[in-house]
Amino acid sequence: MSVNVYFNVLAKDLENAIEISRFAPDRTLVGIMVKNYATDDEAVTMVEAFKEHGILPSVGLGAGDPAMWKRVADVSVRSCPFHINQVYPAAGYTMGRLMEVHKGTFIVNSLLEPSGRPGMVYAATGPLSRENREPIKAATAARMMADIGLPSVKFYPIGGLTKMDELKAMVRAAVEAGISIFEPTGGIDMENVHEIVQACIDGGATTVIPHLYTSLVDKATGKTRPEYLKELAAMKW
Repeated sequence: MSVNVYFNVLAKDLENAIEISRFAPDRTLVGIMVKNYATDDEAVTMVEAFKEHGILPSVGLGAGDPAMWKRVADVSVRSCPFHINQVYPAAGYTMGRLMEVHKGTFIVNSLLEPSGRPGMVYAATGPLSRENREPIKAATAARMMADIGLPSVKFYPIGGLTKMDELKAMVRAAVEAGISIFEPTGGIDMENVHEIVQACIDGGATTVIPHLYTSLVDKATGKTRPEYLKELAAMKW
């Protein structure tokens, strides 16, 4: 089975993004969090700058704020980044708008949260629905995604290795529903990333996108360390 592994990371600025992407330019996704930009225009400008420099942009909420879902959709439709992070209730809306406007390749994920019970997840990840959410079966959530063609599950927060049973159950449910892209997120670092990605592959995912954010950032400079991307690019599964 052929497997693709991308790394979703942050960058302090365009210079840092260029610096860290050079080791695996086709497998490094650099986050652009709309919450960090005062206007959509500014976020769109950064996406376009990334694309001009051969960097794969990943548009996200920012601090996991579900209130940013509409801005994520609007910025993505205007700029067509390679990868889009979205809450479950808004993922289909976002993908539909993108498909109407763009013919390029893009991945829209759908955020599901562990519930504390393997095989049960929270799909109510929107700004209103999350206030009184109840867990549903992972298989149901995955099949609801498959119904409208959403290609990728973002599973957050997994807390590093603390929710591996839940992670594995969600991967199996996604694959059984025909969803082959899986994005484990939360508490992933250089020590545990290989094990987490391997668990996704063992569950049948053919594309895995671990999100490694602040764990790769130099606290003194605010920049993601290039040596970490070099190490990640050399990993084998």
